Amino acid sequence: MKIYSESYGCTQSRSETGLYVNSMLAEGNTLVSRPEEADMSIIGTCVVIKQTEDRMIRRIEEISRVSRVRVMGCLSTMNGGSLAQGNIEVLNSRDFRSFYSGRLDDIEIREPSIFEGIPINQGCTGNCNFCISHIARGKLLSRPPEKIRNQVLMQLEKGIREVRISSLDTAAYGKDIGVRLNDLVDAITSIKDSFMLRIGMMEPRNTMEILPQLVDSYRNNKVFKFLHLPVQSGDDRILELMNREYRVEAFTRIVDEFRKNFPDMVISTDIISGYHGDDEQSFDATCRLIEAVKPDIINITRFSPRPFTRDYSSAVPPSNAVKRWTRVYTDMHREITQAKLISLIGKLSRVIITETGKDGTVVGRDTSYRPVVIQGKFEKYSVMDVEVVDAAETYLIGKPVFTEDHQLQLSHPSRSSLSS
Repeated sequence: MKIYSESYGCTQSRSETGLYVNSMLAEGNTLVSRPEEADMSIIGTCVVIKQTEDRMIRRIEEISRVSRVRVMGCLSTMNGGSLAQGNIEVLNSRDFRSFYSGRLDDIEIREPSIFEGIPINQGCTGNCNFCISHIARGKLLSRPPEKIRNQVLMQLEKGIREVRISSLDTAAYGKDIGVRLNDLVDAITSIKDSFMLRIGMMEPRNTMEILPQLVDSYRNNKVFKFLHLPVQSGDDRILELMNREYRVEAFTRIVDEFRKNFPDMVISTDIISGYHGDDEQSFDATCRLIEAVKPDIINITRFSPRPFTRDYSSAVPPSNAVKRWTRVYTDMHREITQAKLISLIGKLSRVIITETGKDGTVVGRDTSYRPVVIQGKFEKYSVMDVEVVDAAETYLIGKPVFTEDHQLQLSHPSRSSLSS
């Protein structure tokens, strides 16, 4: 059977789709590049905001005209009944959760190009009033650490040197099976091979529970010094309305602890603009938090009420105010990001090449997971030192540093190394 694949949404959703399609390839099916060529199209979906869900549904209906479609991801569990007709079938919640009770284990990676990473747990321990994802994915269900470690070994055998672990909340990992995220990170980084590990999004509440141990795990040179820690609002009143189960002080404490230990740490966070109850005071508080913390990355989303959540029918602020707040957050983010990137011009950076870029370039990641664009052809997953020569809006521009005999210089005093 000929298989076509598309996947949308978070890293976890794309990772699940990639593994599922690889399992089908291991059964003897083949991958094609266009749905018109396929007998079956696998579509990984997202329903975090309504606009995304509507776009997913239109795309599924479009592909179903030329191919059978199998829908997976959050849309399949939340809106599957209305989709399952004609050429469209869905993976239901039981199928979905079976991924995390054995179905994802021991999948052979046949096509690295669609392998997006390793999902480590289903669901989460939170109960946020706005979130449809925890409804779609259910309670926490963690995969055994030895199964995840084995999957890392399999991807390394395929030459994939960027290891990405993901879930709704990686800091919740293992609470249901007697281990924690730091234990998993240590198990992965103990592998005697050369690679870099990117740890996915983690919620402040669970991160606080393991903060000292997690910081210690991050000390390993194989771990990207990158932290995705969503705060959502700088106002404790709004966090309480959201039922986030932490306060702003916890967020800032985590950031301070990581930056104290890793001064070059990249901090990524999320802000919801226009949540019900938001007003000028909460907007000002969020602006003050952004200014104080100066996150390297801010993912800004206008609040989108979702069905089945407790806040679905709650009143929201006037749209003109929300647009203004969103614009201010965006401008602050742009200024902070640009200033930080410009400050790195002239410095040396250790980079692992992760993809082919445009116009004769490659794209790599420095040890803090910043994207670095480099002119020239270099082997994927090769490691090099570069001098940062310029900064674009969201990435650095680097130039390889060579010795006189054109061998890469692989040590310098300003950054930790990518080590095996």
